[in-house]
Amino acid sequence: MDHTAVLARYDREVRRGARPDGPGARIERADAVVRQVADAQGWNGVLWSGLDAADADRVIGEQITRFTGLGRDFEWKLYGHDRPPDLGARLLAAGFRAEPAETLLIGEVDRLALDAEPPAGIRLVTATDPAGVHLVVDVHERAFGTDGTRLRHRLLARLAADPGTVVAVVALAGDEPVSAARMELLPGTGFAGLWGGGTVEAWRGRGVYRALVAHRARVAAAHGYRYLQVDASAMSRPILERLGFHALSTTTPYVYGS
Repeated sequence: MDHTAVLARYDREVRRGARPDGPGARIERADAVVRQVADAQGWNGVLWSGLDAADADRVIGEQITRFTGLGRDFEWKLYGHDRPPDLGARLLAAGFRAEPAETLLIGEVDRLALDAEPPAGIRLVTATDPAGVHLVVDVHERAFGTDGTRLRHRLLARLAADPGTVVAVVALAGDEPVSAARMELLPGTGFAGLWGGGTVEAWRGRGVYRALVAHRARVAAAHGYRYLQVDASAMSRPILERLGFHALSTTTPYVYGS
């Protein structure tokens, strides 16, 4: 893989060319910034910026004014290759707080190891209705220890309005949901994004996560997507790299508000 070329394509198609990630959201492009504005249950934030040292502080202030004027907390999704090099420090000085960094991994679908099958006793089910979404959210809350209200809202809205752009899968041990993940298909780009892969503690280390990655990769290939993208934690990065993903950058959420 040509890392430089693929990263440039990712920035161009996914970040600068971003489309709303759900009904009720909109993309705004202003003054070297691409941002999404959504309702209180959606994702609000800066997806891409093309700044330099001379204008960075002013543009940061403008984003704060824009989102706080709407009564929205928001996130500045900062990548390791973004400029200026001290943009993270400038965001902290403006009142943002940094959450843990993740690694931007990208894999070329036809070069990934897609032969991973679920372990014995596990079946994969696609969530297409409120009952399925409930299972996905149940796993999310147990695996990550976080509230799944926003995830439930966004998944239900996306499945109702544009079901062809999202795939949500849950792994069941009998009737018990033990792992779940989703994939966002980005029309007009070569990329599909893998999100939210989580497994409850008792089932970790058995190959369920790997099977969910392989399943979603096969779906992406069937839809003609060339690349898969993941913002990987330290836990999932080694698994994904063994499957054929490459580390191209890092991404750190800088959050403003409560």
